[in-house]
Amino acid sequence: MLLNGVTIEDTFAEAFPMTAARAIVTADSPAWAEIAGKEMSGYATSVIGCDAEAAIERVLAPGETPDGRPGVSVLLFAFSRDALEKALANRVGQCVMTCPTTACYNGLPIGEKTVNVGGRLRYFGDGWQIAKRLEGRRFWRVPVMDGEFTCEETFGTVKGVAGGNIILLGTDPAGALVAAEDAAAAMRKIEGVILPFPGGIARSGSKVGSKYKALRASTNTAYAPTLRGLVASELPDEVRCAYEIVIDGLTLEAVERATAVGLVAAARPDRGVVAVTAGNYGGKLGPFHIRLRDVAGRS
Repeated sequence: MLLNGVTIEDTFAEAFPMTAARAIVTADSPAWAEIAGKEMSGYATSVIGCDAEAAIERVLAPGETPDGRPGVSVLLFAFSRDALEKALANRVGQCVMTCPTTACYNGLPIGEKTVNVGGRLRYFGDGWQIAKRLEGRRFWRVPVMDGEFTCEETFGTVKGVAGGNIILLGTDPAGALVAAEDAAAAMRKIEGVILPFPGGIARSGSKVGSKYKALRASTNTAYAPTLRGLVASELPDEVRCAYEIVIDGLTLEAVERATAVGLVAAARPDRGVVAVTAGNYGGKLGPFHIRLRDVAGRS
């Protein structure tokens, strides 16, 4: 299948379930809200080595936040609710509560499966914390040095989808990177998804396992140009680089929509992109198989 003259390979991205939460971070200014969101989602690219996968989902206007201030929404993903609760409480406590003027609220419906965030962080108040109920929601007000830090007690969770991906194959590294940047920008416009790697792009895609027993994952040798001729390669002779964009979403539909718009934006022969493929493990890793040609046909 050709899309704008670029080959879309007949393959699928293999995604898997993870537990997800949405945090609404607000502050007196858009700048401080964004700073808190970025700090909170730092070192959260892959659960291979991080406690969660996280990133800013989108910027929120004052009319979209619980306290009428500027904000950002942050999505976080982990393999279990227990792991998510620990990561969320740690990240809010260390990166949001410490940030000037901020507050933090739950951004998903409250169902049967929840995590405790404000209820864990309240103890920082050393006995001076105050609980407040409003429209059935419980908030904790914790005294800090510029006033009070407000954090909602309970956050809703959903079973999200992680590990969706596309891989751009390019003859010109600089041009392919621009195409990857454009694809990442288009994908970020889809509500309910994040791209957890730096700038949304990973140049160190991985495979499961390693020759070293201590490692769960190692470099994806099949897509490393410098190893062509030394290992079984998936790269055509003219390809000099590969860039991967990983997608996590609250729903499979959101991940598929992001994949579709990403494929259109990535199909840039003028930037040296000759093909777009995806990473999978033969269907053994996850139950969600996002077939590139199928989603490209919907775009």
